[in-house]
Amino acid sequence: MSQLDQIVQQRKSVRSYDPKYVISKEEIENLLRLASEAPSSSNLQPWRVMVIKNKELQKELRAIGNNQAQIEESSAIVAILGDSEAYKNAEKIFNQNVEEGHVSQEIANNTIKNTLNFYPNVPEETRKLIAAYDAGAFAMQFMLLAKDRGYDTVTMGGFDKEKFAKRFELPANVFPITLIALGKAQAPAFGTSRLPVESFTTFYE
Repeated sequence: MSQLDQIVQQRKSVRSYDPKYVISKEEIENLLRLASEAPSSSNLQPWRVMVIKNKELQKELRAIGNNQAQIEESSAIVAILGDSEAYKNAEKIFNQNVEEGHVSQEIANNTIKNTLNFYPNVPEETRKLIAAYDAGAFAMQFMLLAKDRGYDTVTMGGFDKEKFAKRFELPANVFPITLIALGKAQAPAFGTSRLPVESFTTFYE
């Protein structure tokens, strides 16, 4: 098996963490930078991230996260959010593409124009679905990268998203999607089974 094969199989949802284990801000930033290589619709990168390392804040967050112990005991909580107005960054993103030599200014200008003509007319609910899908790709990439570096994670959708948004005063266009506990396992994760490929796949050959 390749190293990636092994990482995919080794990554499990860990719910018991060493509360004394510290992961540096710089290490988390590196993981986030690499995770941001994930694909996104029109390259708008609609994920937004909050990293919560403050233990008092983690304890407070546990109260709105169905009292899940890993929220308080992990080294950090990485909150993955979506931005339904990510298209407003089109000019910044595509001009950066020009600066880095990926495309010409003409192509960037056309892309910016098309993006700003299209996305504002898409229903907000659809834009939120797009953002959630793209943020999911980011989150999965982050967890695999974390495992590759010897860390453990679990993703949690079971928290009060309205209370979270209110506590952190999120703007109307930014919404919480999932919380990822990041740290070192104190107890191993439970193994889990997977349905066979033929149970969820149809081939047309």
